[in-house]
Amino acid sequence: MALPAALSNLRIPVIGSPLFIASCPELVIEQCKGGIVGSFPALNARPAEMLDQWIRQIKKALDDHKKANPNAIIGPIAVNQIVHQSNDRLAHDVEVCVKHQIPIIISSLRAPPKEMLDAIHSYGGIVMHDIISIRHAQKALEAGVDGLILVASGAGGHAGGLSPFALVGEIRKFFQGPIALSGSIANGDGILAAQSMGADFAYIGSRWLATQEANTSEEYRQAIVESSAADIVYTNLFTGVHGNYLKKSIIKAGLDPDNLPEADKTSMSFSSSNNTKAWRDIWGAGQGVGLMTDVPTTAEVIDRLSKEYVAARARVMATPYPRS
Repeated sequence: MALPAALSNLRIPVIGSPLFIASCPELVIEQCKGGIVGSFPALNARPAEMLDQWIRQIKKALDDHKKANPNAIIGPIAVNQIVHQSNDRLAHDVEVCVKHQIPIIISSLRAPPKEMLDAIHSYGGIVMHDIISIRHAQKALEAGVDGLILVASGAGGHAGGLSPFALVGEIRKFFQGPIALSGSIANGDGILAAQSMGADFAYIGSRWLATQEANTSEEYRQAIVESSAADIVYTNLFTGVHGNYLKKSIIKAGLDPDNLPEADKTSMSFSSSNNTKAWRDIWGAGQGVGLMTDVPTTAEVIDRLSKEYVAARARVMATPYPRS
């Protein structure tokens, strides 16, 4: 199946995942200028009126870059929408994105309603829905989404517990549309591995946390650089949904990362008035942090990913298999 137009002209097959707090206009602009999908959660733009300003800022910067570099590959903008009853901004945020004809909407938690899908499809936009299980994938496809983001074991923030091999393989049995795979992908080898398993794109998140454009503190960035997979804790305590977090931030908050209680899923809230301290002070990150050793610019990260991806393809093609 051919890829949707919005995803068919990327420099490398990478979607930058929307990061809570960290994804800001500066990061998205550099991701798109680098030729990959740049994204941010609509809820990062606070108050709600800021969303329109952010989109205008991003679009102007990319238009200016295109004028100065007519042959440049510029990636599309994606905006993440949290489809949950507590998100009292959803209707407003979708309306703003429709007005600006955002090419890619990333929906999370629950399958988007028909009226939301119809509005996005009306101008040719597509909806990629993130899932952690086969059941969630089937429900999203029944609702009418255009593609799936498979959040496998090891991904930063809200993450599933399934192996990427199992998740991609089972979903490919019934869905041949666009798939992005998430879970500890931090270099070009990981991008190629995602494609080799059957995904179309690598969905990369944590690598951007330790970049110069991300809206993260210096302490957060250093914690990324200094941590390894063993420093990631999987818990549902902070949001009601299981996710991966940096152990250092949990300890700093005065908690024992080895003895965290279970949270009630019904406590999850995305209300515009929600200022939960834990969301600000507990740092999400995936198990791929051990592959990150510095704080480069976003452009430098994309250049590295591109070179590593090309080298990985060449290395695999040079292996003496299959043998006759």
